[in-house]
Amino acid sequence: MRPIGRLRWKMLALMLVGTIVIYVDRNVLGVLAPILQKELSFTTAQYSYVVSAFQLVYSFSQPVAGYLTDLIGPRVGYAVAAVIWGAAAAMHGLATGWVSMAGFRGLLGLSEAVAIPTGTKVSTIWFPSQERSIATGWFNSGSSIGSMITPPVVVWLYSAYGWRPAFWITGALGVALGIVWFWLYRDPEAQPRLSQEEREYIYSGREPPLGAKPSIKAVLSKTKFLGIIIARFLTEPAWQTFAFWIPLYMVTVRGMDLKQFALFAWLPFLFSDIGCLFGGYLAPFLHKRFGLQIVNARLTVITIGALCMVGPALISFVVSPIVAILCFSLGGFAHQMLSSMMYALMGDVFEKPEVATATGVAGMFGYLGGALFTLMVGALATTIGYEPLFALLFLFDLVAAATLWAFIGVRQGQVVEPLAA
Repeated sequence: MRPIGRLRWKMLALMLVGTIVIYVDRNVLGVLAPILQKELSFTTAQYSYVVSAFQLVYSFSQPVAGYLTDLIGPRVGYAVAAVIWGAAAAMHGLATGWVSMAGFRGLLGLSEAVAIPTGTKVSTIWFPSQERSIATGWFNSGSSIGSMITPPVVVWLYSAYGWRPAFWITGALGVALGIVWFWLYRDPEAQPRLSQEEREYIYSGREPPLGAKPSIKAVLSKTKFLGIIIARFLTEPAWQTFAFWIPLYMVTVRGMDLKQFALFAWLPFLFSDIGCLFGGYLAPFLHKRFGLQIVNARLTVITIGALCMVGPALISFVVSPIVAILCFSLGGFAHQMLSSMMYALMGDVFEKPEVATATGVAGMFGYLGGALFTLMVGALATTIGYEPLFALLFLFDLVAAATLWAFIGVRQGQVVEPLAA
């Protein structure tokens, strides 16, 4: 078959589309939360149980999903998972109360657990080290794009057809994605249309894959991994807050109706997109311009992102709902800048056969942190208010950045050995 030029970017574009669909299906609940509270008689605490059902199942499923992705490859696993999560997302439209909604949410978490391990794996096997942060920035931007387009699309679907069809229609996207992914995606070794020139470029700086099996024991034995799981535990609550609590906060506390909120809800996620891409390009710039070790360049970007998380901490000091959304926007920019870099670090710390496994285990700790924070918001939002809880996100990210420097930062004179695969 005739080779296709720059095929790695086309595979990345397919991964980007998949991530967009995932976050559309995931975030429909957050957009409709004010409606569902009335239609299904949710309390704030019960809503936190629904959200945490996804987070807890998702967290414990990620290590298994990551291991299976390393074992059988991204093509089959991601395709099957997409069909299941699409069906699970559509089932939300059948819910009759918070308990049934939580059950469907758990099934969504089980199937979507494959998402980030697969994205990290694809970025690692399709791109050389010097482009990896750019690749992870682009695929991770799909989470922001999906979150950005969900509010206006879902509010329109709700206004035209009702909240149940909004779940059914968006869920169908996941099923369609699974079919398209299985049809189009191949790993570099199995891709007949990959040119020899591009293949050599992808493998530059490392040996071709040797077919080694993933090892959870090898992943857990690395001291650096402790720094990664602590950082993921501390930083993930921010994204969960943006996805599931901003709509409820802006409607119930700031007095917006759902249509008003939809006019501005895309802003935090637009800035999140910018953060993904800016961080992805900033790391190699710092590496080349200032001679930083590539790991230290990524950690520098993470530190900048942590400092920018001051946005949500300022929300209690602003009066205007629009300014409050702008504070969330700065937080979204910050979080996705550092989030993309943490995914890129996985390829620096782990060998290629273990990348998805390591990402899955780290993701488990991240979503456990998100679930605990969600339950905290559900329990305390009606007593102390949302704002002090939002301020905690800034502190969490600062501690996470310091932890990563302590565990992963390359000291002066330290020799960094390239990964073998």
